[in-house]
Amino acid sequence: MNQEIHRHHTGPRMSKIVEHGGLIYLCGQTAGGANITSIEGQTNEALARVDSLLAEVGSHRGRILSVTVHLKSMADFSKMNDCWENWLIGDAAPARTTVQAALATDSLLVEFSVIAAA
Repeated sequence: MNQEIHRHHTGPRMSKIVEHGGLIYLCGQTAGGANITSIEGQTNEALARVDSLLAEVGSHRGRILSVTVHLKSMADFSKMNDCWENWLIGDAAPARTTVQAALATDSLLVEFSVIAAA
């Protein structure tokens, strides 16, 4: 079975979206460049970017299968979850893992890695 791989917004380091086998893989989504300092603001901005990328390839948040959440500090877990739960669609919660991680820059507080169905 030879299924094509489609890459979108590809640069020298990564693609923002990769489609293969009916699945959509997004690069890690953050609030980078938005000059937002609160966990709530960064979470909402990153999730809005997830929405935008999924819409670009004809999918949406209700089709997300799995998410890995990278938090700079687990002290932000509850506030991030409040935003996350408000963003989810009804009973379409994906499988999810949350880990504490050093992120790419000191100003980033959260990053989401998403796999969705096409």
